[in-house]
Amino acid sequence: MRRAIAEAEVGDAVLGDDPTAAALERYAAELLGKEAALFFPSGIMANTAALLVLGRPGTEAVIEAGGHILNYEEGAGAAWGGIQLRAVHTPDGLLRPDDVADAIRPPSPYLPQTSLVCLENTHNGAGGRVMPLPQLKAVVAAARERGVAVHLDGARLPNASVASGVPMAEYAAPVDTVMVAVSKGLGAPVGSLLAGSAEAMQRAWRIRRRLGGGMRQAGMLAAAALYGLRNHLPLLEHDHRRARDLASRAARIEGLSVAVPETNIVMIELADPRLQAAEMLGALERSGVRMVQFGARRLRAVTHLDVDDAGIARAGDALEQAVRELLP
Repeated sequence: MRRAIAEAEVGDAVLGDDPTAAALERYAAELLGKEAALFFPSGIMANTAALLVLGRPGTEAVIEAGGHILNYEEGAGAAWGGIQLRAVHTPDGLLRPDDVADAIRPPSPYLPQTSLVCLENTHNGAGGRVMPLPQLKAVVAAARERGVAVHLDGARLPNASVASGVPMAEYAAPVDTVMVAVSKGLGAPVGSLLAGSAEAMQRAWRIRRRLGGGMRQAGMLAAAALYGLRNHLPLLEHDHRRARDLASRAARIEGLSVAVPETNIVMIELADPRLQAAEMLGALERSGVRMVQFGARRLRAVTHLDVDDAGIARAGDALEQAVRELLP
């Protein structure tokens, strides 16, 4: 990947003559089965552009209550587009057709109107859970029946595809726009892609530039993204296997509770009330292992290209040592 960056042919992506950035966007559009795609500096910017393209000021976007766009994107849709987010609580992070049907506002002069439904696959807050394709199609159908557009936050859609065996284009086909991050499991240093119709991407191009996302010699970053898309998709299965291994190791430690992960995110619950997240993170850090707090009594660990089998063993040992330190 570093060699691809060094050897990248570049131009000026804002003027439309960076050949590597253009090649990346064509490849991503084909991979996702859409007419066009755009390279963004970040997933948040790409998601925001989708909201501004599909939504309207003064309307609502329906989203699952744990969704990334709602919880971790600085209220960007409201700040830049006047779009408020309506949270729908589910037991597993996955919206269902009835959830969407109930949340979409009926026509009324007294209620805000719904312009958009936002899905997430995999669902970060639910521990990397995969939304099955039939369920996604049914949710989109419920939105379509009510004249509402759908955006798919597919930051980890490559993980969903590898875990389920369903091509990314099939997940993307029912929705209006889809975002895929290349800086997560695919290992690129920077960037995400937004794909949709040619008309939608023309509008998204202007929004990207308005948000400061126009990049000049973007080919250096695009080369890394292109390399990741072409070469690293099959490696995600190793991340998933290692996540299951880490979860199994953690589940054997008294005081911890862990669900079996579907993809590469391991949520570790501090079941023993004597265990505190900050103290656990400190103990892990002393062993050279980093996780993040994800709730009052939950730690999140994510496997990726830079963690091998030995790293998983080290992380499991560090968890065991941390619990021993904190539970006399």
